[in-house]
This record gives sequence, C-alpha cells and structure tokens, in this order.
Amino acid sequence: MPELPEVEVTRRGISPGLTGRTVSAVTIRAARLRYPLPQRLGQSIIGRKLLTVNRRGKYLLLDFGNGRLLLHLGMSGSLRLLPRATLAEKHDHLDIEFGKTLLRLRDPRRFGAALWLSGEAGEHPLLASLGLEPLAEEFTPHWLFSATRGRSSVIKQALMDSHLVVGIGNIYASESLFRAGIDPRTPAGKISLKRYERLVPEIRATLEAAIAAGGSSLRDFIHSDGSSGYFQQQYFVYGRTGEPCRVCGNSVKSLRQAARTTFHCTRCQR
Repeated sequence: MPELPEVEVTRRGISPGLTGRTVSAVTIRAARLRYPLPQRLGQSIIGRKLLTVNRRGKYLLLDFGNGRLLLHLGMSGSLRLLPRATLAEKHDHLDIEFGKTLLRLRDPRRFGAALWLSGEAGEHPLLASLGLEPLAEEFTPHWLFSATRGRSSVIKQALMDSHLVVGIGNIYASESLFRAGIDPRTPAGKISLKRYERLVPEIRATLEAAIAAGGSSLRDFIHSDGSSGYFQQQYFVYGRTGEPCRVCGNSVKSLRQAARTTFHCTRCQR
C-alpha cells in the first residue's frame, strides 16, 4: 500500500500541472471502489478550477472551491497525467479532463477511494480521527513522548497507529526504528524522552529521503508520469531477512507483529 512518501510524491507530481486549470470533462467507469464512486461528480466540478492539491495522511484532497475530491490509492492505485486522447484500459476507473490533460485513477484491486466532500474536509469520518502529521513542526520528541505515556503497545505498532501519527506504514516504521537503534518490540510507553529525541528526527529523515527518492516501488506504485521510485535501494532492513546488516554485518531478522512482518537487526536495535 502506498505510504506517506508515495502519496506526497503523487501530490507533487500532479499539483504543478493541474492547479489553476479548469475541469472540462469527467468520466466514471465503475460503480464503486472501496466505496461507491460519486456518479454526479461531473455536475460538481466541470467548469470549475482546481485550487489546490493537498495531502492529509495517505489521502489526497483536490479543492475545487465548492468542495473537495478525496482520493485514496488503496493497495494498488495510481494517478497518472496523460494526454486527453489516451485510451482507457480495464482498471482505469476515473478520468478528470483539464483541457488537453487527463488525470486518470487506475486501481486494479479496487481498494482505493474517490469521494466528494461538500462540507469541511476535517469533519469527514475518514479524516476526523487522524493523528498528527510526522512532517509537521508539532511532531516533536516531547509530543511523542507525552502521547505514548501509558501505552502498552510496542513502538512499531504505535508508529503505525493512524490515530496517533499518520502515514507511517510498515516500511518506514521499520526503517525509522533501525536508524534510531530502537528494538521494534519495545513498549512505546517505556521509551525514554532521550530515545524519542533520536527517533523523531530519524522518522522525519527517513520520510524525507523516501520522498526525495520518489518513494518505494515494490508492487504497483508508479509516479504520475509512469516512472518508479527507488527508495527501496536504500533500505537498511525492510525485506532483507537473512541478509547482512548494512551497519554491523549481523543477519537481519524478521518477526510478525499484528499480522505484519517487521524487519530489524538484533545487534543495532536495543
């Protein structure tokens, strides 16, 4: 599933070419993805300019002034900028035309979403309970230390809890904890402020490095221009079970946590 870096890369890919442009046509080819598609979307946005493209966690919000189109890429979704005449294929479910440019949502597994929000975006059920953005100034070691007091869940799961902090999925939680030298099995509530003072900058650095590398293209994720990310070439531990640690040479281990595989180095992470 695309995580925060991949969604931010997508946002940066589509925003410059579409912001300020007027919608000329909308084509919907499916009744639903994870949720029913807004079949009357064309009536809401044709003739209107796209004002901004924002991100909240793993969601994109396209603001047209009279409402916002919320997009989620699900497990296999992608947004592409294409010439208007590009023929649609089997899994191309939504087209929004801006003159000669086409924004196309493709989602083979149909776990994504496209919803029209006419009210305040922050009040929508998918967004209302989201936690803090990990790239925001407010995401500090003191904040994370305070927010995790009394938590019995392990730190890996705490970082992936979208009610606490948004957008840090399995890949970047594993990588951030390695960079900070913290065992992913450590209860979040028992981690000291001093260790959070190391972890928070590493979370930020990991996410920013992934964005700079175009995200991770492990399965279906591609950029808006069809290219791939390459942050996976920089992984310290994720997906490297049995391979030597890039720092100490010890064998990278894996374990199951809440039905997800965690990768770590038992020598570097304490």
